[in-house]
Amino acid sequence: MDDSELSTPAPRPPRPKRGERRLQILQTLATMLEEPGGERVTTAALAARLQVSEAALYRHFASKAQMFEGLIEFIESTIFGLINQISANQDDARAQLRDIIVMLIGFSERNPGMTRVLIGDALVTEADRLQARINQLVDRIEASLRQCFRMAVVQGSVPAQTDTAARAAIIVAFVLGRWLRFAKSSFKRSPTDGLEQQIPALIG
Repeated sequence: MDDSELSTPAPRPPRPKRGERRLQILQTLATMLEEPGGERVTTAALAARLQVSEAALYRHFASKAQMFEGLIEFIESTIFGLINQISANQDDARAQLRDIIVMLIGFSERNPGMTRVLIGDALVTEADRLQARINQLVDRIEASLRQCFRMAVVQGSVPAQTDTAARAAIIVAFVLGRWLRFAKSSFKRSPTDGLEQQIPALIG
């Protein structure tokens, strides 16, 4: 080996592209929200986990609120994409209701950190607009459930006198309760426990 070989520096790993780095930041934030204790995630802790400076974070997001908005956008696109898919693939309204409930609970089980966003626990000290956006998301879920119940009335699979708004609200309260219990148990109590036995009581 000659001197020129000894002095050649090792190649530096390629830097992530802008979109890749944004995704990495959001994935790391979601992972940190899964950790026991439910402590507030700071940008300093997030930067340390990523082994970058806080300034590097702000090259991709103008604020921590924007990072949470990125997580909420992922939640919205995933949940409503799946609701649309269920509606397109399943003609029976009661089956749609069942599949939507299973999807909402399953999403929580697969994404513990995002469950803390959905219940507002991770947003307590953040910008008010973030909680408002989660409230709108929940309202949209409830509207989708009301539509399913209306269709079930038309199909004759639930009684004509069914209060569709009340029934949808009951399901939303159940789902929120499952999300909350999962998060408050430090993700030890599975939100899907007993779900199959309980769904018939929810959809009638």
